Amino acid sequence: MKNYLTEFVGTFFLVLTIGLTSAEGTPFAPLAIGFALMVMVYMGGHVSGAHYNPAVTLAVMMRGKLPASQVIPYWISQLLGALAASATVFHLLGKTFALVPVGGTLHSLAVEFLFAFALVLVVLNVATTTGTAGNSFYGLAIGFTVGVGAFAGGPISGGAFNPAVGTGPALMSVMAGHGGLGPLWIYWVGPILGGIVAVAAFKVQQGGATD
Repeated sequence: MKNYLTEFVGTFFLVLTIGLTSAEGTPFAPLAIGFALMVMVYMGGHVSGAHYNPAVTLAVMMRGKLPASQVIPYWISQLLGALAASATVFHLLGKTFALVPVGGTLHSLAVEFLFAFALVLVVLNVATTTGTAGNSFYGLAIGFTVGVGAFAGGPISGGAFNPAVGTGPALMSVMAGHGGLGPLWIYWVGPILGGIVAVAAFKVQQGGATD
């Protein structure tokens, strides 16, 4: 239960930060989002692994660092955290913030794939190997990867790189009568494929080692 609570809380504060900064047009919102992820990773890394992202959870399972039986419970916790955060933003501001693939379907899909690939590859290298075990920089590396992606890819895809980030706000928007779920598949397919390819790249980097 402690793992699921940690995944819920970490995802909640990540999505809450995304919602409050994006809905209000906060300058340098990607920095706030990256910082939010960083501090939540430090908060929960020693408990649940601090995934806060279904694509990361799937990749960590494929890496052999999470039992397959834990994938769905982790996903449920992350999605509930994202939905709760989206509802909180709507309650506080009266606004929804479903992501929009402004750059078009294919370009948005490519951006979601590429930066999810980068994120998962960073996570696997800084948080799951003996060579970097016990380091103090893993939260910085993970948080700033998302910040970089939000700055660079946000204007194209909306900058989710995380199916939970795509799903929670979209569901809240539908419940509030403000939109549909048409683009949601982009925020699942892109990050999940990016994570799967990142696992393959990681294994090449490690020369087949499984430690």
